[in-house]
Amino acid sequence: MSDTPFLTIRNLHASVAEEELQILKGVDLELKAGEIHAIMGPNGSGKSTLSKVLAGHPGYEVTEGEVHFQGEDILEMEPDERSQAGIFLAFQYPVEIPGVSIANFLRTALQAHSEEELDLFDFQDLLLEKMELLEMDPAFAERPVNDGFSGGEKKRNEILQMACLQPALALMDETDSGLDIDALQIVANGVNKLKEENPEMTVLLITHYQRLLNYIKPDFVHVMFDGRIVESGGPEVALRLEQEGYRDWKEAEAAG
Repeated sequence: MSDTPFLTIRNLHASVAEEELQILKGVDLELKAGEIHAIMGPNGSGKSTLSKVLAGHPGYEVTEGEVHFQGEDILEMEPDERSQAGIFLAFQYPVEIPGVSIANFLRTALQAHSEEELDLFDFQDLLLEKMELLEMDPAFAERPVNDGFSGGEKKRNEILQMACLQPALALMDETDSGLDIDALQIVANGVNKLKEENPEMTVLLITHYQRLLNYIKPDFVHVMFDGRIVESGGPEVALRLEQEGYRDWKEAEAAG
């Protein structure tokens, strides 16, 4: 792992676009290449908003602060430019695209990231290689994107996209949401295999539960509360939250 900051977030404030509802209220965070960071926090604390703001979701407006990714100010970039720079967002609720096969979807996404024409046979080889890595049936690639998929299948499709696009920064927004224990293990195993294949990939996991961190081991765990990072530490932070919850911060907020 490099000692050079890979993603730097300073005093980030953001609100819902065209509304006065401020959600992020001064987020400070720093990630280095190859690290795995987890963000935990109660509902409404700003976890998912942070991932969407980093990806450039148009539903949110940055009102203050700065974000630098590999030395570049990404707040000046459009969402597609952030994607091409190496930022990938795995959605909590992946969108269904009836009539478009996973294979065609991935080929189009890869072509958008390439300056040269993507050879069909090279793409097929890559797709089969990644599906084998993730222990997926090749027939899965012919299904319409997320159409009629179970929660586990949708999340596996997100991991397949990560495997093919090979992002530098993977933002995983509550990837464990709605998964049973078997599906959780399959998805986590896929992420771990991608990390083994690409140790320099940096991962930012957003989760409610410590159980995901039993399978994907974080280097750092951060607690988000009321739009800010209020505590950072190692995996022991997640274990303590599992036992105690967010009582201390809620009591402090109630006390004013």
